[in-house]
Amino acid sequence: MTILTFIAALISGFLASLGVGGGSVLIIWLTSFCGVDQLEAQGTNLIFFIPITLMSVIIHRKNGLIEIKKLIPTILLGIVGAICGTFAAQWLGSVMLRKIFGGFIIIIGIRSLFSKKSEEE
Repeated sequence: MTILTFIAALISGFLASLGVGGGSVLIIWLTSFCGVDQLEAQGTNLIFFIPITLMSVIIHRKNGLIEIKKLIPTILLGIVGAICGTFAAQWLGSVMLRKIFGGFIIIIGIRSLFSKKSEEE
């Protein structure tokens, strides 16, 4: 593992804690610079974020930024979505996942560049 991989992991963790897509950075790094297959990169990304998510949740909860009652339905539906997504990812395969991921990144990037929302939001 190179120093650049450690830096990519640090940036991914930082961005994930901000809630702005640290997983995208990690997946792009793994697939583009480390030669990891898309499906494997996405699985690695999910495991990578378990401890990061736990730490972020603890801190956000301590700061009063998480309301558990509102979160429960989202968690339950997220679990169902995760199960369905796992099967879909295996069915689609790495090549199609890479194309979908790339398209998603392009769409989000374009939307972010041309969004006219106020700074207060």
